[in-house]
Amino acid sequence: MTTYLLAGGGTAGHVNPLLAVADRLRLRDPDATILVLGTAEGLEARLVPARGYELLTVPRLPFPRKPNGAALRFPGRIAGSIRSVRRILAERRVDVVVGFGGYAAAPAYLAARRSKVPIVVHEANAKPGMANVLGSYFTPYVGVVFRSTKIRHARQVGMPLRVEIETLDRRSKHAEALAFFGLSATKPTVLVTGGSTGARRLNDTISRAAPGIIGAGWQILHITGEKSELGASSFDDYHLLKYCDRMDLALSAADFVVSRSGSATVSELTALGLPAILVPYPVGNGEQRFNATDVVAAGGAVLVADADFTPHYVDKTLVALLQDRAHIADMAARSSSVGVLDGADRTVDLVIEAAHSVPKRTASAGPGSTRTPPTRTVSETS
Repeated sequence: MTTYLLAGGGTAGHVNPLLAVADRLRLRDPDATILVLGTAEGLEARLVPARGYELLTVPRLPFPRKPNGAALRFPGRIAGSIRSVRRILAERRVDVVVGFGGYAAAPAYLAARRSKVPIVVHEANAKPGMANVLGSYFTPYVGVVFRSTKIRHARQVGMPLRVEIETLDRRSKHAEALAFFGLSATKPTVLVTGGSTGARRLNDTISRAAPGIIGAGWQILHITGEKSELGASSFDDYHLLKYCDRMDLALSAADFVVSRSGSATVSELTALGLPAILVPYPVGNGEQRFNATDVVAAGGAVLVADADFTPHYVDKTLVALLQDRAHIADMAARSSSVGVLDGADRTVDLVIEAAHSVPKRTASAGPGSTRTPPTRTVSETS
């Protein structure tokens, strides 16, 4: 029996691929013990136990960027976290540590290295995070989503996708999707989405430029986000939703997409072969701009800076593009050429390869079950 420790969390970008890999491991290795290491503050505190996995937590320790009191305390606190994780590795007889970035990943990598436990790194963004860059120095098993990701030992495995996206047949679902959203079967559809909370720039621009898109013969399915203040539209072919719990159908209805360029979004669009205008979120370390690099270079998407995505841009550039259906069909094929649909299996293959890189331990995995989700806090000094 193999024991896996999956470390990461904080944001959906870390938690969702972690859970997708955990689910695929459970499917392919039903007798395995799957543990998750995260923090009490991140999304994993809610999502991991709800999915049926045991969650262990370490303190949230941001890397200090200024010479202050937190910087002075950091070495002792991270050392305490490493000792605690090493205790978990020994007590639970962990066979391999799989990190996805975030606050829990760094102490997991350091503890695994000192305990001589194999390490796997999965980096979802084209611009790697600090924890995963650290982990890449300790292992040859480094999986990346994008070919352009610059990190040691990178091997493209793709994004572990949600099962409903991984198995989606857009063509067979197209008619159902149009009926579900009340869309016309005689007009192509532009899907606009900025994520669950929405994107103000996308919402403002599309709401003002909608007449031009509709005038070009298209209809719009606009998922505005839960925080949007946009009301109902007076245009028959402009359909607004604050929230969509059937993104599989939204993607099945779409012929073209306007969206942010988060790693998961870009991965889903390319896996399904959807052409797009990508408008990176302008705040942060610029990872969304880098995430678009591969598909833009392939000709499957167009990158537009947030400040440049204006009604004028839509009227002059996007509308012209929508009127060239042959170009859009070519973009779809080019998008598909860089997509990875089986990222979950590829990542699990990498994990199993790492687990088999050292002799198996003589005893079976320790107590605990992937079916019962207790949460235990690991103190810094316990």
